[in-house]
Amino acid sequence: MTKLDEFDKALLDQLQTDATLSLAELSERINLSRNAIWRRLTRLESEGFIREKVARLDRDKLNLGLTVFISVRTEAHSSQWFDSFHKAVSEIPEITGMYRMTGDVDYVLHAFVPDMRSYDRLYKQLISKVALSDVSSSFVMEEIKDTTKVPLTYI
Repeated sequence: MTKLDEFDKALLDQLQTDATLSLAELSERINLSRNAIWRRLTRLESEGFIREKVARLDRDKLNLGLTVFISVRTEAHSSQWFDSFHKAVSEIPEITGMYRMTGDVDYVLHAFVPDMRSYDRLYKQLISKVALSDVSSSFVMEEIKDTTKVPLTYI
C-alpha cells in the first residue's frame, strides 16, 4: 500500500471538501506548485485513492425528502439468489446503497423517496423481483450528520 505524505493528505482533504477547486487554488491552499499538485493528483487518481468526482445534489429541491434504511433478511444465500437480488436493487434508482451485514440482518439498503406512498411503491417493486424473508424499514426523522468525507488518519 502506498504511504501518503502530509501533502497528499492535504490534497485529498481539500478535494473531499470541494472537488471543483482549480490547480491554482489547490496550489495556494496546500503551498505546493501547480505542477506538483497536478503530479500528485494524477498519481492519486491512477493509484485509485480518488474513485470519482461527483456533485452532491439537494435532495429536498429534487423532492426526495424521505430517507429510508431498509433491513432485509433472507433464507436464501445462494449466488443465484444474490445475483437476482443485486440486479433487482440495481434497477431501482431510489436505492442508493446496498450493504451485506453481520448480525440479525442480512442486508441494509439506503434509499431516498419523496414520501411514504413512493416508499410503498419501492417496497412492492423490490418484493416483486426477489424472494425475501423479512423487510423492515426505518425512516429518518432528522439528518444530523451527512458527509462524504472519510478520515485520512489511518494511512
